[in-house]
Amino acid sequence: MGSSLQGRRALVVYGSETGNAQDIAEELGRIAERLRFDTDVAELNAISLRQLLQYSVVLISISTTGQGELPQNSQIFWRALRSTRLRPGCLHQVHFASFGLGDSSYPKFNWAHRKLYNRLVQLGAQPVCDRAEADEQHPDGVDGAFASWSPKLRQRLLEEYPLPHGIHPIPDHVLLDPKWLLEVAEQESVQSEQQDVQISVTSDHAADLPPANLLHIHNGLTATVVSNNRLTPNTHWQDVRHLQFDLPGHHPYVPGDVLTIYPKNFPSDVNHFLEIMKWTSIADVPLKFTPTSTNTSNTHPPLPHVSLNDINITLRTLLTDHLDIMSIPRRSFFAHLAHFTTDEFQRDRLLEFTNPEYIDELYDYTTRPRRSILEVLQEFETVKIPWQRVCSIIPAMRGRQFSIASAYPGSPNTSDDRTRIELLVAIVKYRTVIKRIRQGVCTRYIASLQPGQEITVTLHKGGLGVAKAETERPVVMIGPGTGVAPMRALIHKRKYWRQELGIDGAAASKDLLFFGCRNAGADFFFKGEWEALREEGVPLDVFAAFSRDQREKVYVQDLVRKQGQRVYDALANKGGFVYICGSSGKMPQAVREALIEAFQTHGQLSREDAEAYLAAMEKSGRYRQETW
Repeated sequence: MGSSLQGRRALVVYGSETGNAQDIAEELGRIAERLRFDTDVAELNAISLRQLLQYSVVLISISTTGQGELPQNSQIFWRALRSTRLRPGCLHQVHFASFGLGDSSYPKFNWAHRKLYNRLVQLGAQPVCDRAEADEQHPDGVDGAFASWSPKLRQRLLEEYPLPHGIHPIPDHVLLDPKWLLEVAEQESVQSEQQDVQISVTSDHAADLPPANLLHIHNGLTATVVSNNRLTPNTHWQDVRHLQFDLPGHHPYVPGDVLTIYPKNFPSDVNHFLEIMKWTSIADVPLKFTPTSTNTSNTHPPLPHVSLNDINITLRTLLTDHLDIMSIPRRSFFAHLAHFTTDEFQRDRLLEFTNPEYIDELYDYTTRPRRSILEVLQEFETVKIPWQRVCSIIPAMRGRQFSIASAYPGSPNTSDDRTRIELLVAIVKYRTVIKRIRQGVCTRYIASLQPGQEITVTLHKGGLGVAKAETERPVVMIGPGTGVAPMRALIHKRKYWRQELGIDGAAASKDLLFFGCRNAGADFFFKGEWEALREEGVPLDVFAAFSRDQREKVYVQDLVRKQGQRVYDALANKGGFVYICGSSGKMPQAVREALIEAFQTHGQLSREDAEAYLAAMEKSGRYRQETW
């Protein structure tokens, strides 16, 4: 970098739960690099407040999780930023721009972004561009908002940080260097290792099951699969699994907490990818990562769960364990691919997908049919990615979070030397306008798990905020489909807490569970369990809505209205709590509307007062939502 650009530095930071905010951060990093900033990308927890002062500009991408909280990988930074010892104006040297990712089906839409933005401004930091917010419920998803905001950001950065005379931004048609490149490792160990790998590959390929090796994940736990049972009939449209895992030792968790499972790709797909890219002959050659610049830091590895010291890195292991070749590609993926074809027609088509004006076309090609990266590369057969760059082009495989469906230590299967965790998982499998069956990357992997198999998982806090002190007050639980999983955990935990506190179940206010599914005979999950609990004297009433068992469709919100008096009594008269879990989208809003109507009808409240009451419940933590 020339001396005239000395000190032109950009820091891109992200708070991400599922990886979307990280994707945006990486795109922001590329924008900054093209404007000739020396750019670092890191999660918020990896950065100190002092470090913010060392950069010309700070770009932030942050999602909102749970009840308006910042993601786990931002909490340490957020605590530091909220410190009462910080003086007003202490960040006046910091210039920043921020992009929020949210879901408008949540009451606290984009709150994490707004809280972070407001606190930075309060401490004197100066925005260089209007903040932007994306809504996952928008037809174009996150890309829609980002595609319209990013050109404004680019323009503002050029205005605030003009390039020296004679120096221009790096054009889009020029390929940026990744931070890391792959290269062949020392040759002497290749022969023996290649033979070992090849044996396992052949045996895996015979059954087309992902290899059983454990992944090296920070805070990872080894879980043994105890059972993996299908709950729905084979004739039912959806395969829903009840899984049980054992973790060695004590790992306390509460209702609402989540287990993260890290999927792997299937050998047939990996082999197909290797064939398309013409990499089969080098698939099992040991590789290593090499930084492309002396500024590249070891604290920002090329992939989340890859150690730079790992001697078993090959293209096959990367494509199996670490790269999400079956995911739906983002806009930036097509921009990358355009560099790797000599076919003019295919290059133009790829570049069309990167044009914000054609965002509808991108959606119709990728999101609507759920077209995977592997399928895109099949169609654009002239594209040949250099294997040295694969980790900067294919997105990283990320863990998927599942709400825990059991209670600790309420489960009789939890013993001194192990912790039992249960999940309720709908296996994603369907057809779209592309005739080939679509399958969820992680749930396909989960469906393949066998009893006795060991996998690497992590355990994380959830956002339901359930407390033992609240056990005397009733709860209203709304959990259609697999949203009933955390409700089941809560029901068992409250039973355990009542026993501990000596609360008489017969005298306690009844908890209300509203469950919804298609058919009473096919997907009424845990029906027998609810009946057994009631016979035991657990104060619980279950109201089930079966949408397809009669001519008119009945949903959970219809039952909330029907039981409005009991709902109002539990919440307004007895100070109870509402928990809503399940699919995001229309359901949470429809339930919210039914609750407002219950307050109006049975509390004789005006619409305005009913909404205010619900807002007060949210503020005090008595209304909590966890949807996905």
